[in-house]
Amino acid sequence: MAHLRALLFTDPLVILATIVYGGASFVASFFDSTGRTQAAIAAAWARALLRICGVRVTVRGLGHIARDGVYVFAGNHASFIDTPVVLGRLPVQFRFLAKRGLFTIPFLGWHLKRAGHIPVFRENARARLKTLSMAADTVQQQRISLLVFPEGGRSATGELHEFTDGAAYIAIKAGVPIVPLVLKGTRDSLPMGSWVVRPARVEMIVGEPLPTAGLTQRDRATLTAHVREQVLSELTASSASVLGS
Repeated sequence: MAHLRALLFTDPLVILATIVYGGASFVASFFDSTGRTQAAIAAAWARALLRICGVRVTVRGLGHIARDGVYVFAGNHASFIDTPVVLGRLPVQFRFLAKRGLFTIPFLGWHLKRAGHIPVFRENARARLKTLSMAADTVQQQRISLLVFPEGGRSATGELHEFTDGAAYIAIKAGVPIVPLVLKGTRDSLPMGSWVVRPARVEMIVGEPLPTAGLTQRDRATLTAHVREQVLSELTASSASVLGS
């Protein structure tokens, strides 16, 4: 039944919404060089996708951040649904690092390019460092927040992988706080390897910002470990509460 619903209802509407909002974002990019109009369109697209897919999101911890603040958000990644959840429910202007292949997709790729999101180059250490430096410059010069998934990709099992130190590098170089971001339940809606989206209840938890003032790049491993510990603590607490219920 879930497969039939996805084939006849969910998938066509997701594609249609992406075409409509992606096209609107592309047109808006010629009239607003700041990217704020495109960000608003992207948020509307994300909320539309969540409604279409039957994903209900609750948010905790928004009081930890200011709407006009500048941060690097670093969170766990288990599903393609993660990005719409954050786009639709995080009330902060931000850009994100995205796989380079996404920039080649019609409508979606057009939005990513024109809105100022940053393609990830993973060919070698030099390309990776260039990407991170570009991201830090974007945060620092444009005073815009950034979303990073430090696991480097989606977790197939839902188990939290080790974090790379890219988010910490960017936050330290840009001189802005790094914020742990926890996403729960997205894998229940769309696990890795599946294209069948199921209705689900999802929770997003915004952690307390970790300051980077006075830190150097020598501290990025310690900062990365601290962020991961906070994310893991929330995920473990969730598991423990389910087992104890």
